[in-house]
Amino acid sequence: MTLADVPLISVSVGRKTVFMAKEELFRSRMGGYFYGGMGSFPVYRDKLDRKAMRLAKQVLIEGWALVIFPEGTRSPDAKLQRALSGAALVAVRNDVPILPIGLVGTEKLVGTGWLLRHVNITVNIGRPFKLTSVNNHLTKSELTEYTTSIMYRIAELLPEGYRGSYSIEKI
Repeated sequence: MTLADVPLISVSVGRKTVFMAKEELFRSRMGGYFYGGMGSFPVYRDKLDRKAMRLAKQVLIEGWALVIFPEGTRSPDAKLQRALSGAALVAVRNDVPILPIGLVGTEKLVGTGWLLRHVNITVNIGRPFKLTSVNNHLTKSELTEYTTSIMYRIAELLPEGYRGSYSIEKI
């Protein structure tokens, strides 16, 4: 994820978007102002954040698109990393579809050097899909399976070199 990912996704989705973002981004007054102003709310990644889950539900009830970066952090090498289970948990608990999005090229937007050269950026949007559950109580195994399913849907939208932990060849 880069700062460019948020506006790119918002424009590409074409509807009101709200982002769930790691709480570390909100720790400073400037960060809180900046990320809050971009339509984000914080989530604690190391625990079940009930407040973030309530906010996510409210966003979805309002009919807005909730954007979650499943890995929960920036990738150091632009490849998909192992994901956290929050996106799957939110989708199943709220019975909402998931729209997988794969971004290519935004990792080149670092520093100011990119302003002097042409950078190709691609936003690939997949088909929406739903995760179905017999009940709202998921086992850790089911949550892991659902999370993996989400990440493979994202990986399908990316060139092989970006797929990392979710390379299609590993299936």
